[in-house]
Amino acid sequence: MPTGVAIRDAREQLFDAAERILLRDGPNGLTSRSLAAEAGVAKGVLHRHFADFDAFLVELILDRAQRMRAQSALLQDFAGTATVTDNLVAALAGVFNSIAVHVMALMVARDELRRRIRERRPRGFPVIAEAMRMIASYLAAERDLGRLAPDADADMLALSLLGTSHLDYAGGDGGSPDEESLRRVVVSVIGGALR
Repeated sequence: MPTGVAIRDAREQLFDAAERILLRDGPNGLTSRSLAAEAGVAKGVLHRHFADFDAFLVELILDRAQRMRAQSALLQDFAGTATVTDNLVAALAGVFNSIAVHVMALMVARDELRRRIRERRPRGFPVIAEAMRMIASYLAAERDLGRLAPDADADMLALSLLGTSHLDYAGGDGGSPDEESLRRVVVSVIGGALR
């Protein structure tokens, strides 16, 4: 006798459910029980596709890092269009409306998860590291187009943008930074480099 209805693309269904939980309830709200309930599946579905909950989290984080790489390609297409400030505000809003910050909290709180991620990605927090590369690549493209000073350090500007935005996010009411606060950060960090 069958035990249930087959689920199409169960991994993606679980990943999407985890992302909704992280965005709504934060890292503490994400448990195997809450995941199964959010995805509308039996708890055993998770263990059918992943060795354990930390194995699931590793794959979720690496999947979302891969998605951030796809966003990087899109941001590159905006180089030379609109304003550098507007493009950066939109990109940063996208980062902070994703699970990027929650991934950091998960990795800090879960030793086993951190160990497993380090086996696959030895440096950095995967989603945040991809966001950093995305912003730095975009800034380098704008520098090459002459919209930033020739000596602008794209990597350091990206680090400053993400770090300052994250501090603003962490110090707020738990929601994502609003557009005006992101705009203040962007103008403060890149203002001297704009041409």
